[in-house]
Amino acid sequence: MTQGAGQGPEVMRTATLRDFRVPAYVHETGPYAQNTPQGESAGPVGQSGLYPSGGPSPYAVMDSTEDFPGELPGEFPEGYTPTQRDLPVINRGDTVQVPVDPAVAPAPDEGHGPLYVVGDVHGYLEHLVAALQEQGLLDSAGNWSAGTARLWFLGDFTDRGPDGIGVIDLVMRLSAEAAAAGGYCKALMGNHELLLLGAKRFADTPVNSGAGTATFQAAWLLNGGQKTDMDRLQDHHLQWMARLDAMELVDGHLLVHSDTTAYLDYGDSIEAVNDTVRETLTRNDADECWDVFRKLTKRFAFRDDGGAEAVRELLGTYGGTRIVHGHSPIPYLLGEVGTEEGEDSAGPVVEGPHLYADGLAIAMDGGVTMAGKLLVQQLPLDI
Repeated sequence: MTQGAGQGPEVMRTATLRDFRVPAYVHETGPYAQNTPQGESAGPVGQSGLYPSGGPSPYAVMDSTEDFPGELPGEFPEGYTPTQRDLPVINRGDTVQVPVDPAVAPAPDEGHGPLYVVGDVHGYLEHLVAALQEQGLLDSAGNWSAGTARLWFLGDFTDRGPDGIGVIDLVMRLSAEAAAAGGYCKALMGNHELLLLGAKRFADTPVNSGAGTATFQAAWLLNGGQKTDMDRLQDHHLQWMARLDAMELVDGHLLVHSDTTAYLDYGDSIEAVNDTVRETLTRNDADECWDVFRKLTKRFAFRDDGGAEAVRELLGTYGGTRIVHGHSPIPYLLGEVGTEEGEDSAGPVVEGPHLYADGLAIAMDGGVTMAGKLLVQQLPLDI
């Protein structure tokens, strides 16, 4: 999920950052180094040290007109830029939850194992490993142990958390290990992959944001970009990210990163959408890449009045019986974060995916960067 306000040591507010606004319609591959023993809950240990207990909740809107928040209390690993939560809270009443019968999904392809999806990881490598181990997908050494199972990541591997490159390395390694075992591990393009690609390729090159001066570098920093990730970013990481698909249909589930209908702008079939996004990135034009980024940063299309109709439009175009997405944290969809200034909150409580929009949409971003939960879920939902 994009929408954060990143701070580094003595970050000065520049004209570029001040003018940066998203348009108003935006409502080294190797084994995992520090394995978490089975049965233990992995703490948020970063590559350079511990994320402090009670640390900041890094959610802020990109189109906020506020200045950057000041330094936050606590000590952080060198190169780690915590962000402060500032995303508008959605009142619980705004998300209508209705009892629904379980959607009937087609049976898995013959010979394939169970299907799992992973929500936004945002650099929390140890949380990811612990969640995968809890589902039996990894062994105690962090290696693939699920045979023919199928695993899909919904995007947003980097930014905010301490080890985004470590997450990408793990996913790349598991892709090879799962394929060797007869299963697979695949990933979708999130808006933070687009952001990191743009920051690396275009840096401070001005782009036409439609709302003032913008650069990928400024947007990346604003949304929790980590210096340690940029320092460790290599060509094979960039090539891997640039080739990721934007959407896929698996066992009747339409998998996407963002809860937006903007995918319709790129084609009327899954193949067309994926080809268009990939070809746009290949052309290496800063303005074109920015346009893809800003569109896939949109959110909340499936909630409130008209949300179910928006989902049906996507399903009618691309197929499937349910849409599965990350990007927008469940705690905000449910209104489980305090809105009063200075309110003491123990953090959001997320037990699992959120089913909404007349039972047609499944939200998978558990809000790991705000002390929520990194979700790994087997599909179809058993409800």
